[in-house]
Amino acid sequence: MSREMDPLERYYGSMLGLAVGDAMGAAVEGLAPGMFPQVSSFCAGGINKIEAGEWTDDTSLAMCLAESLVAKNGFNAPDAMDRFRQWWRAGYWSSRETAFGIGQTTQAAIEYYEAEGAPFAGLSTETSSTNGSIMRLAPVPLYYAESPKEALEFSGESSRLTHATRLCIDACRLLGALIVGAVRGVEKEALLQPGYAPVRGVWLCQPLTGEIEEIARGSYWEKAPPAIRGRGDVVSSLEAALWAFASTDNYADGVLAAVNLGEDADTTAAVYGQLAGAYYGISGIPDTWREMIVYQKKIIRLAERLYTASRELAGKGD
Repeated sequence: MSREMDPLERYYGSMLGLAVGDAMGAAVEGLAPGMFPQVSSFCAGGINKIEAGEWTDDTSLAMCLAESLVAKNGFNAPDAMDRFRQWWRAGYWSSRETAFGIGQTTQAAIEYYEAEGAPFAGLSTETSSTNGSIMRLAPVPLYYAESPKEALEFSGESSRLTHATRLCIDACRLLGALIVGAVRGVEKEALLQPGYAPVRGVWLCQPLTGEIEEIARGSYWEKAPPAIRGRGDVVSSLEAALWAFASTDNYADGVLAAVNLGEDADTTAAVYGQLAGAYYGISGIPDTWREMIVYQKKIIRLAERLYTASRELAGKGD
């Protein structure tokens, strides 16, 4: 497959790829493998009574973050938290009239922000190393794609809004690095080399923590389901998403592999979709799937605004 592609197509792909994965996985969220028929396209149901094409908190929070980056010309923690709060309290950027699907760690952070006004409200307890910050990450590395050092820094900072453990911060740094590489046209073989980063020596100067470093070294190459699981902890979630990306050669097969792991299927597939969408571009996502997505055109317009803002940022650095 040729890697020559208009970068805008990758921005569309990453943002819409996240939404497609989220929506497709939502119908089987919470179900263990074997408890549901193999998913091959969108379906309705699940714990949130999803309609086909609806997406959950993963996409909602990603869009909130994208809007914040564009509106504030960069990462702005208070503004991002204000938008997260607007989603939770008023349904801003929800696929329905009201918000739904919030995780406990994210809810606790929003409530702390409301009470204390501290935007970096993430928990740092052992049980809070969940996948709620990697699921929404894509807008940050997309915005800073031409400034990879900042992309990694702010990917980590974006986690601290709601998820402040070292595992969560480093998972965001690693996924941010991969999305930057993908959107800049790096081949999959190079992306998945042990320790890949778009900034030379960054993992030596600012090492990844144990289990995230193992993923960066390619732990997913040596595993397969049931050792690979789509659970809600950040380590399992990132490893499963990268397994789906590494073990397939197109967006559709990879997202179905992620979804059919079950458990926290919407988030596994959303994490996969951010990276795979950036790699394969919007044309790699089947037309029929794209057309099913609620507010598809609105997502595409926001992706275009994110792309334009990223080019303007790059121009300022010249």
